[in-house]
Amino acid sequence: MSQMKINLDNATAAQTAMAVQQGEVSALEVCEAAISRIEQRNEPLNAIVVRDFERARLAAIALDDSHVQDDLRPLLGVAMTVKESIGVSGLPSSWGFPEFAASDVETDSVAIQRLKAAGAIILGKSNIPMALADWQSDSPVYGRTVNPHDTSRTPGGSSGGAAAAIASGMVPLELGSDIGGSVRVPSHMCGVFGHKSTYGIIPMAGHDFPGSDCLPPELAVLGPMARTAGDLALALDVLAGPVENSPYSLYLPKAKSGLLQDYRVLVLDSHPTIETDGSVSKPLNKLVEKLEGIGVSVVRHLECMPDLAVEHADYRQMLLAIITRDMPSGTPVDAHGWMDLKDKQMRCTRQWNKVFEHVDVILTPPFGVPAFHHDDNPDWAARRLIINGDLAPYGTQVAWPGVATFPGLPATAAPIDFTDTGLPVGVQIIGASYHDHTTIKFAALLEKEGLTARTLAEIE
Repeated sequence: MSQMKINLDNATAAQTAMAVQQGEVSALEVCEAAISRIEQRNEPLNAIVVRDFERARLAAIALDDSHVQDDLRPLLGVAMTVKESIGVSGLPSSWGFPEFAASDVETDSVAIQRLKAAGAIILGKSNIPMALADWQSDSPVYGRTVNPHDTSRTPGGSSGGAAAAIASGMVPLELGSDIGGSVRVPSHMCGVFGHKSTYGIIPMAGHDFPGSDCLPPELAVLGPMARTAGDLALALDVLAGPVENSPYSLYLPKAKSGLLQDYRVLVLDSHPTIETDGSVSKPLNKLVEKLEGIGVSVVRHLECMPDLAVEHADYRQMLLAIITRDMPSGTPVDAHGWMDLKDKQMRCTRQWNKVFEHVDVILTPPFGVPAFHHDDNPDWAARRLIINGDLAPYGTQVAWPGVATFPGLPATAAPIDFTDTGLPVGVQIIGASYHDHTTIKFAALLEKEGLTARTLAEIE
């Protein structure tokens, strides 16, 4: 064993990769430390539901054997897990459907290929709800994942297992997917960082509905989740870019440089179609007051903004067409109706990008409530959330994630506070198309200035 200077139990992905690069620790030691944490911490949470420890050990040994002095792979030796729905060769990708639980994927998804090429060691997979269709992570195949902050509550969904694994300190880095807040909502509810990428910049090949062979769905993206904003940026650079032999190229603008005071911010703390609980809106406004106190330029409204109610209606129609495609109760959209929706989507994207001529980022709640108690009612229409003391519809809460999802904009979730009962609260940081590094950099500056909340693993 090497004389380790790094504490692997709380090291970031970047710190871990640097330690392996410098020979301070071996990839196998990193792998064994992560396996030990999972074995000690996972049982009460049920976050990591597919284990691939033996192959992970072999991959770590092979990496150590091939490691050379100037090996600068950005994720060298980083032991991580990924969302169950993302294809990993030799592992199931059931999406929570029992009939697909025993069917292993034959090839790695493009995202997994890139993570492995960057030096990452894949330990296994984290839990999801069936069909990735809930803000809870309760699977007929794997059971229920609970929130590390309060086990009577959801960790969010559909990347809930991923958020719980990070928040509890089992892994420093995860890969999730997002179409209705599935990266941002769990990040908010578990108190970690998550990034919904600009639509199309991370290839979706290998994140396929079980048994299907089709084009990736509209709106859906992959995105990293981590305990620090810096690790989001590190992983994004690994994951983003066109597939091999693609005629397209990708240029992601660099993050806006400078200090927080150099950023122009639009704040949206209310939405015309839903209520937002004070336990979420108050921390956001407290953050805004602190930003204004250090000289950040803040506005609350711009005339060039899209109508949020109209945007939500269009987003909801497109989302329902996508997620009910294979359901008997689904309502099909005819070709001309779909073209009309795509036209509305493009106009919405252009309108938001016009807003970004005046501001650099938009701050909103990621969701209308903190982590809520588990609800086993299969009928979404009958579910209710308690918002400001009153019962409110469950499904309409997709509105806050939809602000960024419908126009395909990048959005970073960052933890900013805790409720009086100890539940995490996050902020959604939205940017212009392809300005992913700007939203992540803004989160990193909040972190640097002490304006983000510590994760559960750091507190403990």
